[in-house]
Amino acid sequence: MRITTVGCGYLGAVYAASMASIGHEVLGLDIDQAKVENLNAGISTFHEPGFDKILQEALESGRLRFSTDYLSVSEYEAHVICVGTPQQIDSAGADLSYVYAALDSLIPYLDDSDVVVGRSTVPVGTAASLVERLRAAGSNATLAWNPEFLREGFAVKDTLHPDRIVYGLPEDPGGAARARAVLDTLYASMLEAETPVVTGNFATAELVKVSANSFLATKISFINAVADVCEATGADVSVIAEAIGLDDRIGPKFLRAGIGFGGGCLPKDIRAFMARAGELGVTEALGFLREVDNVNNRRRDHLVNMTRHALGGSFTSKRVAVLGAAFKPDSDDTRQSPALYIASKISGRGANVVVTDPAANHRVQAERPNLAVADDAYEAAESADVVLLLTEWQEFKDLDPVRLRGVVGTPHMIDGRNALDPARWRAAGWTYQSMGRP
Repeated sequence: MRITTVGCGYLGAVYAASMASIGHEVLGLDIDQAKVENLNAGISTFHEPGFDKILQEALESGRLRFSTDYLSVSEYEAHVICVGTPQQIDSAGADLSYVYAALDSLIPYLDDSDVVVGRSTVPVGTAASLVERLRAAGSNATLAWNPEFLREGFAVKDTLHPDRIVYGLPEDPGGAARARAVLDTLYASMLEAETPVVTGNFATAELVKVSANSFLATKISFINAVADVCEATGADVSVIAEAIGLDDRIGPKFLRAGIGFGGGCLPKDIRAFMARAGELGVTEALGFLREVDNVNNRRRDHLVNMTRHALGGSFTSKRVAVLGAAFKPDSDDTRQSPALYIASKISGRGANVVVTDPAANHRVQAERPNLAVADDAYEAAESADVVLLLTEWQEFKDLDPVRLRGVVGTPHMIDGRNALDPARWRAAGWTYQSMGRP
């Protein structure tokens, strides 16, 4: 097919390159000229394993290009909205201005036979409002909703080999048939691989994504709440997680206790879900998500307090090494990052904080100029009074505790991700603390 993607950030750029890689002709549209120029030159604007390669190959194939110019949109059959929906500045709700702007930019160039596909994460009811917007502008183009389920660090894999595809189709049979035909063509290779397809109406498709993220957030906060009880009793949360994870009704994923979740999805999605429930008059239905959010935020402050205690009660003039700034490994995304929050909080209380991250150092320098940045863990830990492991990059998990002990001031490790082997680090002479483990 000939398709456009509107929005060439993390979601849109990965989607555009991935669709081109399986044979579609793709025009990526964005209002940021510098971003468009970089992408056309094969230069990624973010860190994502495998993306640079697939971007370069798609450009070389001639099936992918990026532009700020909408004039050629009418030459394409389907148009995929991939813009962000950040949290509003003054409320918990989602900011839909980018979604509305994307549709408004497309409308002048749409034919009645075109299909607009929404991929962005939106509150329930958004798709219906976009149809009204189309009709008010005199367009009879069809809308479909096709939520994304990308995990940062696995975005290319999740785009090309998803574990499920969700179709949100219009109620009228003709529009539903047209939308399904386009989606079936877009994802033909995945359907041939027998990827499950779940079909529903607009509201169902919109709710699938926020429901999934809210469930994952709940699972993370649950095990972190259990970790608090473990620390009060001497129990081991990692053993508890292993035991309950063997129950196939629960499963082992997202049961690692730590400093909580961050990033551009889970925090803002659960807040937007709660806000939308309030607008719909069913606030109580999602009231538990408020405590999920609170548990998550408390984990960050809990580690700050652990660090203060390890330093004898005061941060003043202490040197703290922070390993990790991105909210998760294999990403340079620092949005809502627990690691960066903790580093900033400790710095604000008088400590000399040195941060290192394999991919996000440039973001730390831009966003937190008060924090010192080191090239690697050994440089960051030089003369440190305590070392904090806050993002579980593989290179941090592979650190040599004997070598690291040779550069620190005090061999005290606080493992905020329960990623290290306690026995190995203690045998190397370290005082080792983790989350919810004795």
